[in-house]
Amino acid sequence: MKAVIQRVRRASLTADGVLFSEIEAGMLILLGVCPEDTEQEVDFLVRKCANLRIFEDENGKMNRSPTDANAQVLAVSQFTLLGSCAEGNRPYFG
Repeated sequence: MKAVIQRVRRASLTADGVLFSEIEAGMLILLGVCPEDTEQEVDFLVRKCANLRIFEDENGKMNRSPTDANAQVLAVSQFTLLGSCAEGNRPYFG
């Protein structure tokens, strides 16, 4: 399991011209999950993302979690994060 996390002012997910979801200021999570991932790994990642202090407090320091900041979250499946380029020039997803 791999995740790329980004703070955003706004984000949306569109496929074939159809808007599926959008958020205002918050957190965008690109998430790659594979069959070998365990429930414990999922629980860990959920807790980590919910408590990651990447939002500014009243003093301008990154000291607030998405929960503290009442931030919106958009999670997007991104299987390409799991591709291996260790051999050759084509990613392997096996």
